Amino acid sequence: MDNTQLNELTALIARDFSLEINEELDEKALFDMLANEVAYLIEHKIDTLLSMLYRLDVLEPHINHALSPLCHEPANIAITKLILDRQAQRLKTKKKYKVDKSNDLDGLAF
Repeated sequence: MDNTQLNELTALIARDFSLEINEELDEKALFDMLANEVAYLIEHKIDTLLSMLYRLDVLEPHINHALSPLCHEPANIAITKLILDRQAQRLKTKKKYKVDKSNDLDGLAF
């Protein structure tokens, strides 16, 4: 992931999870910070976490697997991966369908 994508992903995560990020993070630092936040939410505010995951459009079967004892990773790690994957998809989709706003008003009479 290039630096621009990482900065955009960091901004999305910070906004969605109300995190204050005052420095530029690398991928590992972003992952660790989000994993710690997810661990806190699992422990203390699971309903809030599930609501956030729903709003982020993370698939419910994936969430269920991440929280199940059958998952090979700790729940906070598995959920963090789901969040980062979904947010990266979201950024790609935004870029793919981004409209050139300079041409939006062409042909309109005022």
